[in-house]
Amino acid sequence: MPDLFSKRIRFINSTPDILSCILQGNKSLAAYLDITIRDKWTEFGNEPFLFAQKCIQENPSDAPWYNWLTILIDENTLIGNCGYKGPPKEALVEIGYEVIPAFRGIGLATEIAAVLLDNAFNHPEVNRVIAHTLPEENASCKVLRKCGFHFVSEVEDPVDGLIGRWEVNREW
Repeated sequence: MPDLFSKRIRFINSTPDILSCILQGNKSLAAYLDITIRDKWTEFGNEPFLFAQKCIQENPSDAPWYNWLTILIDENTLIGNCGYKGPPKEALVEIGYEVIPAFRGIGLATEIAAVLLDNAFNHPEVNRVIAHTLPEENASCKVLRKCGFHFVSEVEDPVDGLIGRWEVNREW
């Protein structure tokens, strides 16, 4: 899968080799990608990467529908990660993203969400993109609004509890 780009960010799809490096630690990943990595670049631990690794091992062609690393081009620094929670089902995909605290508040999350949305809608089998946030107003709500998402409802997630569901349809 070729990298994706925005104005300030390079998006690298996490291949099996990259996922292995992530799980081995920052030194391994930094050396493999020739990038700078700050400590604690993800708040979610290894679980999402283990999940992506398992899914991609089962279906290698689904790799673009899982994890992407976000590299700030000017600094060649890993600033977080993003992606989809799997390939389209019933014309729908879910996005997720995170930016390390040192790089928050300067529009990078909006840039990331916009690229994920555009990339999803470049696939004709995708007609709707969803995202979830904490139920109260927060920075992610603002990011999603800027990208054209609409708040749909609060839903009870078995793991995360009460969360807000946001979505955007291709025709909006």
